[in-house]
Amino acid sequence: MNRYAWVLEVRPGCEDEYKKRHDEIWPELIAEIRRAGQRDYAVFRHGLTLFGTFVCDDIEQVYAVMKASPVFRKWGEFNAAIMKAEINPDTGYPYLLPKVWEFEG
Repeated sequence: MNRYAWVLEVRPGCEDEYKKRHDEIWPELIAEIRRAGQRDYAVFRHGLTLFGTFVCDDIEQVYAVMKASPVFRKWGEFNAAIMKAEINPDTGYPYLLPKVWEFEG
């Protein structure tokens, strides 16, 4: 099991809409997140900065499912106007942050 994190931004003035869209998250998107093998997924917001974390056993499976999934593509298009997202062209996923330190206990 590995923990991963990413940072994105919500566009100014779109904070409430971003929250609303996640309060009403699509069931089919949740199904795809599960199919990709992601668990313990959370998104936090500080101002306009979004910080996401998740756990998975196989990051390559996450990338493969996301690249091939019309649901993920539709979600990205749906949120494009309210978010700034740097997507890694090699993975089709936001750039992951390098882990500096972790405490389990």
